Amino acid sequence: MNNEFNTPLLSDAQAKQTTETEKRRISSQALFGSQREILITHSDDEYRLRITNNGKLILTK
Repeated sequence: MNNEFNTPLLSDAQAKQTTETEKRRISSQALFGSQREILITHSDDEYRLRITNNGKLILTK
């Protein structure tokens, strides 16, 4: 179990068993906690995901 988000991590075998209709869901509350902005790394790139004043999500590189 991942203590940072309190969500279980899937093994590769478990991840392969999910179907297209069973996409993994993570609530924004689990991602952000009390923050309004997080950084996401993907390959060698860094992305910023933030919650706007209107409650929308914006992802920028």
